[in-house]
This record gives sequence, structure tokens and C-alpha cells, in this order.
Amino acid sequence: MRTDLTRRHLLQSGSALAVGQALGLFAPAAQSQGSNPATTASGLRWHNWSGVQQATPAALPTPANEAELVQLMRTTQGEIRAVGSGHSFTALVPTSGAIVSLDRLSGVIAVDKAAMTATVHGGTRLGVLSRELDKLGLGLRNLPDIDVQTIAGAISTATHGTGITLPPIHADVVGLRIVKPGGEVVSITEKDRDLLAAARVSLGSLGVISQVTMRVLPAYNLAKRVWVQPIDALLEKAPELARQHRNFEMYYLPFTGYGVGITHDLYDGSDFVVPPALDDSTLADLRHLRDWLGRFPALRQWVAQKLIDPNTVEVARQRSWKLLSTVRPMKFNESEWHLPREQGIACLREVIRTIERRNEVYFPMEFRFIKADDAWLSPFYQRETCSIAVHASADEPYQYLLDEINPLFRARQGRPHWGKLHLMGAAELSSMYPRWADFQRVRQQFDPQGRMLNTHLRKLFVKA
Repeated sequence: MRTDLTRRHLLQSGSALAVGQALGLFAPAAQSQGSNPATTASGLRWHNWSGVQQATPAALPTPANEAELVQLMRTTQGEIRAVGSGHSFTALVPTSGAIVSLDRLSGVIAVDKAAMTATVHGGTRLGVLSRELDKLGLGLRNLPDIDVQTIAGAISTATHGTGITLPPIHADVVGLRIVKPGGEVVSITEKDRDLLAAARVSLGSLGVISQVTMRVLPAYNLAKRVWVQPIDALLEKAPELARQHRNFEMYYLPFTGYGVGITHDLYDGSDFVVPPALDDSTLADLRHLRDWLGRFPALRQWVAQKLIDPNTVEVARQRSWKLLSTVRPMKFNESEWHLPREQGIACLREVIRTIERRNEVYFPMEFRFIKADDAWLSPFYQRETCSIAVHASADEPYQYLLDEINPLFRARQGRPHWGKLHLMGAAELSSMYPRWADFQRVRQQFDPQGRMLNTHLRKLFVKA
């Protein structure tokens, strides 16, 4: 969830916090764990960014190049899962076998400016890739709202940004090198149309992605605008705003009646305006209001509307990658679904009504637009889409997101984000994807023994 330009001034001068502290109502929030592998006295440990997924693998190898990766895949026995930055909330990584880290497989390998493509190591973080491409006068067509994911992890889970004319990141992939269990290297190009359609979004089930070749653009600048508006008015204008702007997204702030709109448009000037420094003051204020007035939702909304400045507008102008993604210090767990575009606004209204039956909710929910693509396991496969993401702080319960909100998405033909929390299994998923059976045939050809599958992937791919 991105709140970089909305954090500092949305709730005026941190007023909710000031009032609550004066009354002695607030205690410091609990701190969440980090996201990196660690070694303890009991052995190897791994957990994801939010701490919701954990594992005690037999090995945590970190190959430095493709040759080392090939040797590793040749000699490793049992289950193998690859990990990038650990930013998926689903259990894609946990295994008692080997978790292969791509951290050392990083950087740009080659650029073809005639073809406007770049070949990069699979473990390259999106932020690192953006910076390296920028030095070469190039950029990615779009970015998600954070850029710490590896390119291999991002495309494997169908990571996306926002923009009604902009498809997800994997749509720009024109080539892949995948190291299969056993060590065979498979090189896939656009000539292998069906194989590329299967491999672009694979959840790491075909092997370990060592290299990615993708389309790039000349580096470009964006102008960003953030504003606050009553949610009904913002929902009414959302489709038009999506058509008018290169990138449009919006957030709803629970129990406030307000939404936050964010647009990005191409900008030819060089008079950059740097966005405000990042902090979590708005999220903290929303949490404090919940803690203070959670039992009185009407009063909570009245207070929030007194504190929110409806004239809040912030702007920034910068290189595209400096504005499209940001850092998110406050950890959370998330569930996100992708719906047919014509269902998006109505579904969001239902989600708002449902989530506000729970007084403990305070985290904003996110709404975005994504263009269709043709990857077989892409949630955007042959479908113009709206995405809705709901969140809960990492130190608070999140099960209600699955039990109460996910059925709303499912009822409107939604498809879950592969990296975000959901309860779907093979029976339900196979009916959502027209090329599901074709993908399973490719997966079995690449990994006939199922060594790239863990418990979670077997639930997704193997019918009970």
C-alpha cells in the first residue's frame, strides 16, 4: 500500500495522536519482525517480510551465478523453492527442503537499444533495476507500489502497478532462462509463444529463473498529484480518472468517509519537485483513532472528518521510478483480488460496507486498474481488470480478510493475487483460468517429480 504523499498532512498536524496522548489513551504499537533469513541455535530459519510465513529449511543456498545455480539444482535432493525478497504473503516459499536465495544473482547483463530490451539476473530487485536502467537512459513501463521485489519473484506472482492502458510487469517479458530440477537450463523466447505464456507467471513451479529479458522504454519523468475527496464522489469519478491519466489509483480510509486519489502523468519538464519525506503519521493517526473511538464508529468518523483537511493536495515531479514505488516501513498482511473491470466499483462499495462492520479496522484499502494480458496463469488473462487490496497490521489478526471479504470477491468472478493471502485450492482455481490444464501439462514436463512444489503449491495445483 502506498501512502508516501498522503502521510504527512492528511490528518492535520497529527491531531488525533496529540489528543489521544493528552488523554493517556495510546500505547506504543508493537513492532513487527523483519524479513531476512537468519540462523538460530536450533538451525536455519526463514520468514517473509510480514512474518506471517516461516520455515526451517534444510539449506539456504545463495548461488552467485548461473553455473553455481545449475550445480546446485543438479545435486540438491528433495523439495526446492526459490526466494527473492520474501514479499509474498502466501506460503509460496516455505519448505523443509532447500530455499534457494537469488540475492547474489543481481544486475543488468546486457541492453539492446535497437530492440529496446534489457537482460537481467533473476534476483535483481526492481529498485536496483530501475536505477541501473536510468543510468543508461532507460526505464520500465510501469512499477508496482513497492520496488524491493526481485524481477523473478515479481513476474512469477503477476505483480502489477496501476494504469488502465498498462498491463502487469510480466507482459513485457520477452525471454527467460529457467534452471530445472536436475540442472537443465531452458531458454525461452518469443518464438516459443505457448511456453512463454506458461512461464511468464509460474509461481516458481517450473524451476529457478536465472535470467529475464524484457522490453524497456526511454527514461521518462512523471508528475504526481495526490488529493483527498469524499469517497462517494471519488468512486463516481474513478473510471473517468482512470481514462484521463496514465496512472490512477485510489485508497479508502476506513471510518472517515474519505478517499485519497493519486494520478501520474508524463512530464517533459526538468523542474523537479521532490515528494515529502516518508513517514507513517497518517497510518498511526488512523490507528490511534481506532484505539480511542473504535467502540463508537459514528463518533470516530465525525472526529476523523474534523481532522482531515479536505483541501489537501500534494504534487511531485520526478523520474518515473522515484514516484511509482515507495518504501513501506509499517508491516502488514494483505489480501488482494482482481475483478472484471465492470464489477470493480460495485465490489469496492460492498467491501467498504462489510469491513466497516468491524470496529477494529483502520488500514486503508487500495483500488487499481490493470490492462489485460495473455499469460496463462495471469489473474489478468484476457480480462480488463480492477484490483482491490485489503490489509491488516502485521501485529493484529487478519483472518476476517479471508473469511468475510474474500467471498465478496469470489462472488464477482474475482481471481486472487498469487502473492496475497487467499484460501483458494485447485478445484476453484482450475475453473478461473481457461488455460489451467495447459499450464499443468507444461509444469509436469518441467518438473515431473514435483520437486518445485511445496505444501501450498500442491494445494493450488493438485486436486484433492
